[in-house]
Amino acid sequence: MSTSLHEPRTTAIVRATDLTKRYGAGNTAVVALDGVSIDFRAGELTAIMGPSGSGKSTLMHCVAGLETIDAGGVWIDDVDLTALDDRRLTELRRDRIGFVFQSFNLLPVLTAEENITLPLTIAGATVDQAWVDQLIDTFGLTDRRHHRPGELSGGQQQRVAVARARASRPTVIFADEPTGNLDSKSSDEVLGLLRRAVDELGQAVVMVTHDPHAASFADRLVVLVDGRVVHDGPAGGVDDVLARLRDLG
Repeated sequence: MSTSLHEPRTTAIVRATDLTKRYGAGNTAVVALDGVSIDFRAGELTAIMGPSGSGKSTLMHCVAGLETIDAGGVWIDDVDLTALDDRRLTELRRDRIGFVFQSFNLLPVLTAEENITLPLTIAGATVDQAWVDQLIDTFGLTDRRHHRPGELSGGQQQRVAVARARASRPTVIFADEPTGNLDSKSSDEVLGLLRRAVDELGQAVVMVTHDPHAASFADRLVVLVDGRVVHDGPAGGVDDVLARLRDLG
């Protein structure tokens, strides 16, 4: 379903080399990532798929600096995450990364607009009100900007979450099952907004999903099995995604 008209992507925003992540130790250790090397580029929406336990969410969490790694390296905008202390890593995530989660992660006591600007407020950054107003309008939240999450539908809450992820104009947006709790109409709205971040702003968007329909919005499909990348190529339409998953067994 991707309609991007961009030229082939060449600018690597996120790079991971020989990435290894283990959980546990000894005979009970589980290798979640087994020497993964991959990059994610500006102006590209990448869908990451794979069976349960394949390492897809672990990969996202490691390249976003949410989890430590056991071996290898991760760079965002050529900044080596493994060389950063906790404070500098927090600052990098705040300034250069936007996050969208399946569970929305909105603060119930804040309005939609306050949730959107929360990362900027916490950082003590100046809020560009014109940009916030534009996001609220673009995301169809004008008449909901003063409503709290409990007064919003699931689709509206996730639109707030995507707007929050874009509020700081990050280098990359990571979305972990962003449509997992939504109906089909709301899912398409959220996926369309993620595409706009790519097509209109040239951002890198990396999305973990189990849904072939969601993956069809992507430019690129990466499939993991047992902590290894077994496919990396154009996403195509829903039938193409399904065929690729069938071919991988």
